[in-house]
Amino acid sequence: MKHGKGLFLWLFVGLWTCKNVHVQGFLQGQGRVEADRPNVLFLVVDDLAPVISSYGGKAITPNIDQLASQSIRFTNTYAQQPLCAPSRVSFLTSRRPDTTKTYFNKASYWRTHVGNFTTLPQYFKEAGYFAASFGKVFHNGHVCGTDNDSPFSWSVPPYHAPTKHFGYEKVCPGPDGKLHFNLFCPVNVSSQPMGTLPDIQTTDHILEIFHNLSRVRDAGLSGKATMPHLPFFLAMGFHKPHISFRYPEEFLDLYPLESVDIAPNAFFSSTQPPVAWNPFMDIRRREDMTALHLPFPYGPVPEKYHFLIRQAYYASTTYMDYELGRVLAGLETAGFANNTVISFVSDHGWQLGEHQEWSKYSNYATSTQVPFMLHVPGITDKGKGNVRKPKFPLRDPLQERSLRSRIKGQGKTANFNEGLSSDALVELIDLFPTLARLANLPVPPLCPVNSSLVDTCVEGVNLTPLIRATLSNSTGSSHSRTWKKAAFTQFPRPSDTPRPDSDQPTLANITIMGYSMITADGYHYTEWVGFDNITCTMNWNDVHARELYVLQSDPLEDNNVADVSSNGKLVKRLSNELHEGWRYALPKLPYDLPLK
Repeated sequence: MKHGKGLFLWLFVGLWTCKNVHVQGFLQGQGRVEADRPNVLFLVVDDLAPVISSYGGKAITPNIDQLASQSIRFTNTYAQQPLCAPSRVSFLTSRRPDTTKTYFNKASYWRTHVGNFTTLPQYFKEAGYFAASFGKVFHNGHVCGTDNDSPFSWSVPPYHAPTKHFGYEKVCPGPDGKLHFNLFCPVNVSSQPMGTLPDIQTTDHILEIFHNLSRVRDAGLSGKATMPHLPFFLAMGFHKPHISFRYPEEFLDLYPLESVDIAPNAFFSSTQPPVAWNPFMDIRRREDMTALHLPFPYGPVPEKYHFLIRQAYYASTTYMDYELGRVLAGLETAGFANNTVISFVSDHGWQLGEHQEWSKYSNYATSTQVPFMLHVPGITDKGKGNVRKPKFPLRDPLQERSLRSRIKGQGKTANFNEGLSSDALVELIDLFPTLARLANLPVPPLCPVNSSLVDTCVEGVNLTPLIRATLSNSTGSSHSRTWKKAAFTQFPRPSDTPRPDSDQPTLANITIMGYSMITADGYHYTEWVGFDNITCTMNWNDVHARELYVLQSDPLEDNNVADVSSNGKLVKRLSNELHEGWRYALPKLPYDLPLK
């Protein structure tokens, strides 16, 4: 409860009556903020693959769909490393893992050991915004300082749900009447510690913040305020669908097991090099899965559990969607929806049985590809119905018959074709410069090759030209190949063959790095090369394995053709491009222009 009541009181007392000296000092220290700068609501989801309805997936997500219909969806977006801390540090600093030297969840704090890199929320805070964090935004632990990069990134201490730590304790009811640390954990919420769950608590808290910020705004409009009303940058991180699958049990009813689909390629790919395999140890360590005695390292998970895991993942996702719907409805109730840019993104994907794999920890697109959408008021929602109607009314999937019957009846994928979309290659490091431009802030310069001494720069690009191109396209879709030539991801390994720490090797144990590139002309190419964990440098001459997937003929990445002799010239070309790196792949168009 340390930060729970604290942040609420700071906002209620400090922002409303200005008696709190910390907030008062923060407010008085800010320069004037231009009136046309919008608020920003930064939403990040943990382990969400593009299985949601608006991306053609099976998960019921009516509130995300509603947001998507008033946003631009980027359908070809990739995380820079599919692991929580490396990905979040990367997109929150707009620097790649080889720059932050963050390769695992318990890595060293980048400010102490690499460079004093400015973060996305810090950039807004220093521009006069009120910046606050709720839930999982940065990854918890020393990798981000003593508390989620506070005080650098935030105006007040981050909020963490008091029930968060119970997710790592025995709170899952079992058939034996005892509590367990299980993978599968549908619960009666009232029976849980404190009678609630982390995402519910975090949502409740941010709704209070919306309410109190609206009171400050209204006092300013009435001339009763004694302080300026600042625009806000509020970041909220949802914990679900990250395992364990602990969610309100009623959401399980939406997904009868007989309606759950099987992964389209639920088999081991014999062409995959052993170094590319992740043994999904986090799944194996849960009590209910440990009891199965899965063969190491390849499994497989028994067919029954293949469906059970997918069912639980979908139910957890729909639960998260409901809480997100509450957040969006609260934003509107507080009167901020028409002046708030909303960014919705996942930190990385999650394998749901594809290639016989589970979890993340690989360079497959199922691990690295993420849903990403941007709502820009008055831009991405033009012509969307009667302006008098609410933008974001809460949609409850448990109450809407059409949603329930879709699953219980034929189980068909939602036919979602509303809103704007772009299939240009996008990377999560593009978030920082894009949100800066959308808020009418200067876009930080592109980082030099050695940026350890440069506090504020980016390795991503501003995406507003893609939004502009999509708006000008009568079909509402952008198929631009004039954008990035490639998107880049990577993942470390301790050895050529799988071992228990292959999913999350510590820096001292990393000896191989898999550098991966998805190209605009339809290839996914990877080189697993020797890696020096002292200097954090790769050796391109020490190639342990290669992967090449031709996406036009093999979109599911089942057949590695890197060693096919007829592909020799292609492999050499792609290898040269991979070695040139992300700078060679930057778009030719001017990508620092404002959106008009």
